[in-house]
Amino acid sequence: MTFIEVFLREMNNESLTTRKMLERVPADKYDWKPHEKSMTLRQLATHVAEIPGWFGLVLNTTELDFAASPYSPVVINTPAELLHHFESTLADGKASLANGTDQQLEDNWTMRSGEQIFSTMSKFDWIRSCFCQIVHHRAQLGVYLRLLDVPIPGSYGPSADDQSF
Repeated sequence: MTFIEVFLREMNNESLTTRKMLERVPADKYDWKPHEKSMTLRQLATHVAEIPGWFGLVLNTTELDFAASPYSPVVINTPAELLHHFESTLADGKASLANGTDQQLEDNWTMRSGEQIFSTMSKFDWIRSCFCQIVHHRAQLGVYLRLLDVPIPGSYGPSADDQSF
């Protein structure tokens, strides 16, 4: 099995949990945030939904320069838009991986803002980092939902809300 095949399998598995989490984001709380330094629920959910689209960016380019391409997230206003955005980026991510090769994963990729380099790693390591980002921000989203008293779906087993006591 190639690394690309392993990444595709992982993307399929993680997308199931991510979709369940995004389905529970309440639209009437989109502007809520737990702390003044935190993202709003809308910003966080949008970020979780967009990460699968990063796989193609990493595989098919040599860098992301925020000075040349400022971050501009999609504006989400409804649950349907959120899920559509996720399904779209997921399809793009899967297609990019399916068309990728293990040889591409050996090349370096850089994240920068002009002259300031944030990180340069192999594309393999960046792809792993993308998966970590999905899990990390999805967990943050779970905390937001818990604080809003929204039942949390299980990720790698049942959640406390899935248990019947």
